Amino acid sequence: MGKGEESIPDEEWERFLREAEAGSAGAPEEPSARARMVTRRLREETSPPEGWRTHRPAPPRSNKGWYAAGLLVVVCLLVVTLMPGRVAGWFGVGSGDGAPLAAESERPDQAPAEEVVAQPPTLEEPFRGSPAARWGDGIAALPVPAARATGWMSEKEVAQTLDRTQDFIAASSLDPDVLLGERPSRAIALINPHQKDVQDFLGAAFRTPSRENDPLLLFSRFEKDEVRLVGDVVKTRGRITYRQGERGAVEVSTDVTFVYPVVRAEAGSDEVTRTIVRREVVMSWDDPAKVITEPGTFSLVSYKVDTTNGGCGTYTGYLTPAFGAERAVSGSGNGAEVDPYDRSTSMDAHMRENGEEGCGTATRS
Repeated sequence: MGKGEESIPDEEWERFLREAEAGSAGAPEEPSARARMVTRRLREETSPPEGWRTHRPAPPRSNKGWYAAGLLVVVCLLVVTLMPGRVAGWFGVGSGDGAPLAAESERPDQAPAEEVVAQPPTLEEPFRGSPAARWGDGIAALPVPAARATGWMSEKEVAQTLDRTQDFIAASSLDPDVLLGERPSRAIALINPHQKDVQDFLGAAFRTPSRENDPLLLFSRFEKDEVRLVGDVVKTRGRITYRQGERGAVEVSTDVTFVYPVVRAEAGSDEVTRTIVRREVVMSWDDPAKVITEPGTFSLVSYKVDTTNGGCGTYTGYLTPAFGAERAVSGSGNGAEVDPYDRSTSMDAHMRENGEEGCGTATRS
């Protein structure tokens, strides 16, 4: 720089670069033994972002104004270079609100962009400030793949099986009565009644829910005396895939994230919070000549769930979202920070990276 100009200290420049990079970057057999279960729960961050209407007094004027202005220009150029996606979000490109996204056809390679200033949800816009604002509604956002003859099934039978898989998703995680705490009878009717260990699990889960027997592993339910849903839309994003499984079965995998906006049940309540559930279920539609089953039912292979703001360390059989002051009192989780909208990793990888048990902290809701 020319004489008389102030240079940016080396340590300041290096510190900024480090922080910028961190932000970017034979005879029929009985069904198999008990399906593998994995659960993880996340708490919301306890300090929500500063509201867009919040006012901060301007700092005292300083004779270092020109230095600050020059540094600001440099900062802006670096941010544009290192975080173009974030900058695009400032101008409405890639933010939570915008044009609806097409259905998810493959695993994304990164998490949705974050809004610079998160806007809180309202009764009129319960998904405002969330990537879910651009997601599809309910089961319509989860199309089935094209059917082809697989294992013991013909193309037509595979198509019917995929339709029944959609029925299970709807009956277990989207049915209005089930969401208000009713028993998910239609969903349970699709599970092989001869898979004894799973039937025992289901009986215990609704009779005496516990950590080992938690109905939330498979079903989404709220206690209607505590909360109510805002509107009749649940946002969803995910995929349904299938392949040939053991003994010629058609093995269908579902990996879906559900976003439920809720308020307290009391009349006049208007504080909206969101509960986010990512659930992966692998089901085996077995050949009745090789596995003891009933027509139109499946055997569970595995089921995993990752829950944000649905309760942590509570096993009541219901999702128990926290509101405002309750989130501050409950504190942060004891696990890693996790973005509940990030679908760029498989559930297996997600659980390995963040631990299968305990409470993490969600970076947004």
